[in-house]
Amino acid sequence: MGGKRIGLFFGSFNPIHNGHLMVANFLAEFGELDQVWLVISPLNPLKNENELLADYHRRELLNRAIGDYPKFRVSTVEFNLPKPSYTIDTLAFLAEKYPENQFSLIMGSDLLTDFHRWKNYEEILAYYQILVYPRPDKGPLSIPNSSITHFEHQNHPSVKLVGSAPMIEISSSFIRKSIKLKKDIRFFMPDQVWQYIDEMHFYK
Repeated sequence: MGGKRIGLFFGSFNPIHNGHLMVANFLAEFGELDQVWLVISPLNPLKNENELLADYHRRELLNRAIGDYPKFRVSTVEFNLPKPSYTIDTLAFLAEKYPENQFSLIMGSDLLTDFHRWKNYEEILAYYQILVYPRPDKGPLSIPNSSITHFEHQNHPSVKLVGSAPMIEISSSFIRKSIKLKKDIRFFMPDQVWQYIDEMHFYK
């Protein structure tokens, strides 16, 4: 069986919402990838993150969100790696475990300005493609790629700007705040996700 081109989409997914899924879906169908793995970032035991759901609850939300779509896979690889989690260590682990696959890193343009502060970022650029989708900077009318213009590695051959990807302005923090305000925002996420959040009284 031949290897696959895998895009790794890291996130807390607290909670997963339609914005995450739309970007991942776009890259799975139009980004020359065979699959997108949604990699759940674990709870950092050194931080006080009161609003972050337990790892297994976020995994359940993702499983409900993706259903039987064959191009998505939920990955809990970082749950069993040393904390805190560094992307380069996760990439190295996956490359060793699945040597037949070709892994790419998916990230929003808002993360690029600090990318040079990531652990061993030069190694990431050397060995992995980075697929960058547009993220709003400040306010609804901001230019999607404005944060990219100050990124020193924007012309690096490993960095591919997916400018045609939809720019999604939904955020997990907005969803959490809205639920706390007793708003019914079921249409911001798949039905199964909303039902689980509502039944478990999360974020209230």
